Amino acid sequence: MQPAKEPARFPANLGVPAIRFIDEAGSMLLFLLSALRRIVSPHQFSKIVAQIYVIGAQSFFLIALIGIFTGMVLGLQGYYTLVQFGSEGMLGAAVALSLIRELGPVLSALMIAGRAGSAMTAEIGVMRITDQIDALEVMDINPISYLVSPRIVASIIAFPMLTAVFDVIGILGGYLTGVVMLGINSGVYFYRIENATTMTDVSGGFAKSVAFAILVTLACCYKGYMAHTRTDGAGPVAVGNATTSAVVLSCVFVLMADYVLTSVLL
Repeated sequence: MQPAKEPARFPANLGVPAIRFIDEAGSMLLFLLSALRRIVSPHQFSKIVAQIYVIGAQSFFLIALIGIFTGMVLGLQGYYTLVQFGSEGMLGAAVALSLIRELGPVLSALMIAGRAGSAMTAEIGVMRITDQIDALEVMDINPISYLVSPRIVASIIAFPMLTAVFDVIGILGGYLTGVVMLGINSGVYFYRIENATTMTDVSGGFAKSVAFAILVTLACCYKGYMAHTRTDGAGPVAVGNATTSAVVLSCVFVLMADYVLTSVLL
C-alpha cells in the first residue's frame, strides 16, 4: 500500500514571506507615524541643525561632483541625438527638464542614501547593540523622538536643497559640453531653458525630493533601530547587514516612489 501523498507546500511557502512582508510594512508604518508625531518639539532644534550638517553640508561635494558629470553626459548624448533632427538648439531644454523633473531628485536621493543613509543606520545600529537605546528608555527619553525625528526634519530640509544644487550644477555641466565643447550658441542654450522650464517642473522635482527624504530616512533609521532583531547575524555583523539592507531598501523605495509620483505629476 503506497503512502498518501503530502499536500502541496507551495501555498504555505508563498504565504510565509507574504505575512513577513505585511508585518514588516506595518511595523515601518507605525515607526514612521511615531517619529512624525514627535517632530514638533522645542528641544529638537540643535539636533536638527547637527543633522542638516551631516546630511546636507557633508554631502555637498558628492552631489556637486555627480551633478556636473551627469549634466555633461546629458549634454553630450542629447547633442548627438538632437543633431540628427536638426534640433540641437533644444539641448538646453532637454538637459534642464531631464535634471529638474527626474535625474536631479532621484540621483541626489540615491547618493545621499549611500553616504548619509548608511551612516544613520550604522550609528543607530551600534547604539542598539551596545544598549544605548535601552539606556535612553531607562532615563525616560523616547529614543524615536531623540534619534529619528530630528533626522526626518533635517532630511526634509536638506534633500530639496541638495537637489537644487544638483540641478544647477548639472545645467552648467550641460553648458560645458554643449556650448564650450560642441559650439552651441550660449544665448540659445539659456533661452531654451527659460522658455521650456515652468514652476510646475521645479515644484514637482522638489515634491519628489521631500518624499524621497522621508522614505530614505525611514528605511535607514528603521533598519538601524531594529538591528538587534535580525536573524542573519548578531553584534557587528547585524549592524553591517542592517546597513547593507537599509541602502538597498532606500534605493528601491526611491525608484518605486519616483514612478508613482511621476505618474501623478505628469
